Parts: sequence; structure tokens; C-alpha cells
Amino acid sequence: MDAVKEVVSVSLGSSARDHEVEIDLLGERFRLRREGFDGDSARAAARLGELDGTVDALSLGGIDLYLRAAGRDYRFRATRPLAARVTRTPLVCGAALKGPLEHATVRFMIERLGLELAGKRVLVTSAVDRYGLAEGLYEAGCEMTYGDYLFVLGLPVLIHRKRVLDRTIHAVTPVVAQLPFSWLYPTGSAQDKPPSARRTRLYRDFDIIAGDYQFVRKFMPEDMGGKWVVTNTTTAADVESMRARGVELLVTTTPRLEGRSFGTNVLEAALIAHAGAPGELEPAEYVRLLAEAGIEPDAQWLQRGTARAPA
Repeated sequence: MDAVKEVVSVSLGSSARDHEVEIDLLGERFRLRREGFDGDSARAAARLGELDGTVDALSLGGIDLYLRAAGRDYRFRATRPLAARVTRTPLVCGAALKGPLEHATVRFMIERLGLELAGKRVLVTSAVDRYGLAEGLYEAGCEMTYGDYLFVLGLPVLIHRKRVLDRTIHAVTPVVAQLPFSWLYPTGSAQDKPPSARRTRLYRDFDIIAGDYQFVRKFMPEDMGGKWVVTNTTTAADVESMRARGVELLVTTTPRLEGRSFGTNVLEAALIAHAGAPGELEPAEYVRLLAEAGIEPDAQWLQRGTARAPA
């Protein structure tokens, strides 16, 4: 086996969530590391400059280069200074992998876990951020509600029709993408705050809460009995918090490595490092590599341990 390939995620999220692990992937050894900078963009930019040219791939966490939703790409103004510090090493944010990975997660729930999703009442906290997940659940026949206005902009409005969602994304996202990222998404110490008690009834009428975990936990009530959560990055502490609140099923779009699921951005960077590519791959190539590596979502029945459908 060749030398260990180094993949580093530079995140604006809390440093309390940092983690490092070595794994075998596609016949190679990888060291995956997350470094959080507690919302300090200047320190994160400096670290990206230090790492550029010294590792096999870099990724951004807690902030996106762009979003891909409703057939269009939307680039964030706030990440341009960060991206400008990287000129030699491939830099990604997970946006290109999200769609294929999240569609695969819904298929996994239906085909591998044997779940009947049609008719389930689903709240997607922010569909513009997790459009592949929202689209997959919609296509599975779920009764959808989208919380983009509420979770991202703080406006007490929920969207119930996909056509309205897509029109909203097309109209609002080009403007929102110019705002400071911390106005839109919790960074730094904001990720360590306990869930707000302001909207404890919000989740009551839904069977499934889906979306980025920082949004999922934002208004999470003490009683989540019987509910399913479909999300991305979770630590061991996050899992135990959901277990204590009564969450029945937790599905993460990426596998759990040594107690936590790494973000999509880290997984995308690892696949690019394996391919030796200078940047993003085509969606079909991501699907092929995921299948070849045997990478699939993680599912835990929190009230009775971990249960996986047989292959």
C-alpha cells in the first residue's frame, strides 16, 4: 500500500467537534482530519494557505463554496477569500457530492432498511442546502414541508409545495448568497449552544426531520419520541443527545468512523485525492466510486441499538 494520503477539512465550525481518523478506502490508506476555527475566517484562511501544497486534498467545513439546488449553482461571496488562499491543492466543499449521496441515502432507507416512506410527514430544515435529500424524499412520496425561510432567515414561514420551493430558491438565493455566512448558518461557538426553546412545538406534527444537523438541532425539543432524523455530520455526543430525547431512527448520509460521521466535504475530498483529480468529479463518477468503495449511509435505531439491513 502506498503512503498515507492526507485530507484536511478546514472548518468555520466549533473546534470542539474536531476529529481525526485513518481509514482504508479504495485500496489506499487515508488520514482524514477536521480542524475547526470557531468562526474565525482570518485564521481559517491562514491555515488553508499553510496546508496548500502539503496535503492531497482540502475541503471547507461549516461554510460552502456554493450550493447546487433547483437546477442551478449559487456561489457564496463570503468564501472567495478562503478559496483564494488555495492554488495548488484541490479544494472542495461537498456541494458536488451532496446530490448523489443524498439520493442514495433515500434509496438506502427504502431498499436496505425496508422503510415505507410514502405518506411520511417530513420537515426539511433547509432544502436549498440539502436539495438532493429534499428531492429524494419528495420523489419517495413523502408529504413535504420546507423550512428555509425559518431556519436560514429566521422568518416564521414554512413552504409546503415543491413548485413554490423552487421558485423561492431561484428568486431569493442569489441575494442571500451575498450575505455574511454567519448570518445564514451557525459557526464557531454558536454550534455548541443548546437547542432553542422558542419553537418546541415545531417538530410535533412531523414523522421525519431532515437536513443539516446544525439546523436539525436548532429547535429540537426534549421530546422527540418516535421521530426519525436524517442528517449529515454527527458526533457521539450528538447521537446520545438524540437517544435521550427519544429519537427512534438516526440516518446519516455518510458512514460513521470511530464514533462520528464526517461531513460530505471530507468524503468528497477523499474521493478526489484517490482519483488524483485537480477538482470536482462528475456526479456519475462519484456514484461509481461510492459503489466501488462500499460506502453507504449509517443507520442507528437509537432506542434499541444499531440495526442494519442485511446485504
